[in-house]
Amino acid sequence: MHERYPDDRLRAPRFPVAPARAYAATPHGLIHYAEQGAGVPVLLLHQTPRSWDEYRDVLPLLGARYRAIAMDTLGFGASDRPAGPWSIELFASGALALCDALELEQVALVGHHTGGVIATEMAAREPGRVSALVLSGVPYVDAARRAEVARRPPIDEVTPRPDGSHLTGLWNNRRSYYPDDRPDLLNRLVRDALHVLDRVEEGHRAVNAYRMEDRLGLVRAPALVLCGEQDSFSRPDMAALVERLPDARTELLPGTGVPSADHRPDLFAAAVTRFLDRVLR
Repeated sequence: MHERYPDDRLRAPRFPVAPARAYAATPHGLIHYAEQGAGVPVLLLHQTPRSWDEYRDVLPLLGARYRAIAMDTLGFGASDRPAGPWSIELFASGALALCDALELEQVALVGHHTGGVIATEMAAREPGRVSALVLSGVPYVDAARRAEVARRPPIDEVTPRPDGSHLTGLWNNRRSYYPDDRPDLLNRLVRDALHVLDRVEEGHRAVNAYRMEDRLGLVRAPALVLCGEQDSFSRPDMAALVERLPDARTELLPGTGVPSADHRPDLFAAAVTRFLDRVLR
């Protein structure tokens, strides 16, 4: 059964302080991150083709109770770009390397879409380092899904054209997932996508190649499977994830879909905070 909560929103400080931003040197290159708050560390992992900016409005809310850290996955945002093939395993290695660089012995993970798949691999590979796991809008990837997705057209891939019409194509590819009254959210996604335009689909391909069915059973951290109630892409997979995770519960965020973290940062941060307060304190 999905848990539903009243709209007890966290509130940002009246005069919010911008998050601190920095680079960490790792064996995979420089990794860019933003952080806010203090206390138990919570690492936030974004979807493809976003950056830490996906959590820009979540950081001050989550940072009111925790040390909230939003990173740019290797290859995305301002982090260094790996030259070789991209994979969930590589992205997870980069995130764990950031934890090493920041001397985080244990961390709670929050991942949205691709970020949630990365978080799953981190929790499966290093279960002792992950204190809690939030999977937001995460698909269950198994052989059947891999075959189905392989038949679909690319999500964000466009061919650059001299007249710039590929920008409209990139916008329209995502338009149906975003609220009509929030073009600013699509502006932010397109900006991030342009930074990785030549490899924009590799994050999606990495998700589809990942053998999640072999890894979920290795997760030991308590988990929250979170999804926007209008997210038709990932909501059908919530039950499959909960069934395969040793300790998991679900929650739906009312009135939002795929872009839940940036569309309704108040609801997103409140749900994450409630869960972390429950399992960590």
